[in-house]
Amino acid sequence: MSMFICSLNSGSNANCYYVGNQEEAILVDGGLSCRETVKRLKRLGLSIEKVKAIFVSHEHGDHVHGISALSKKFQLRVYITPETLRHGKLEIREDLISTFYAYEPVKIGELSIVAFPKLHDACDPHSFVVECANVKVGVFTDIGAPCEHVIRNFKECHAAFLEANYDDDLLTNGRYPVYLKNRIRGDHGHMSNDQAIDLFVNHRPPHMSHLFLSHLSRDNNSPKIVKKVFERIAGNTEIIIASRDRETRIYHIRNVVNRSLVPVGARKKLSNQFQLSLFQ
Repeated sequence: MSMFICSLNSGSNANCYYVGNQEEAILVDGGLSCRETVKRLKRLGLSIEKVKAIFVSHEHGDHVHGISALSKKFQLRVYITPETLRHGKLEIREDLISTFYAYEPVKIGELSIVAFPKLHDACDPHSFVVECANVKVGVFTDIGAPCEHVIRNFKECHAAFLEANYDDDLLTNGRYPVYLKNRIRGDHGHMSNDQAIDLFVNHRPPHMSHLFLSHLSRDNNSPKIVKKVFERIAGNTEIIIASRDRETRIYHIRNVVNRSLVPVGARKKLSNQFQLSLFQ
């Protein structure tokens, strides 16, 4: 069994990531409106009916805006810590709320979701690794600095959504007030391109096939700048920009230790076969 992943949106305006197999899926965060989430899934040929739960990383509006409506309309279970629920002021039916705990796996069908703490200016922030059939996908966004939890989990992933929020020069010379620049740069703010590069260079596992550069700032970063830098060091890892304006395409993640051993044509054929079965 393989994993299928995409970003529905990534940025300070809204964040929502789809991770699933052929039978079930979850959303990590729900910053888009209910209507927009469903619309983007449909454009990709994905059904909201396959989504079984939403996992909430923290309470900021760009991560929780659409969760109450999504949960209510589609009877979706929401996995959230008590502090995040309280500070997020989300209106969710009590019987649809579940609590998760760091490093205690949650099973959703064949998916296993593990949360772990991270550094960010929120009340109880967590990131997630989703596993199915020995394939691991990590969501590493809204991180001030890569702590030992982030590094340890990043080392295990076959694919990851990794924050590359700002270019240091663009932030320094930009229009933001000093207090906001300091907040973004702080250990509980956001990761820079340089921090993301350092994490990737020093801790990327050999089996990482896809890296989604995520949560790019509209004002303080450039997709062209960060993608150009990462592609120079990417090796066999495909680099994708997770847009702040629209969804990415769906990517098929498999457990192949050395992708270079699989011919490109064979990779595409396998991916097409799996996507056809996914949409049936």
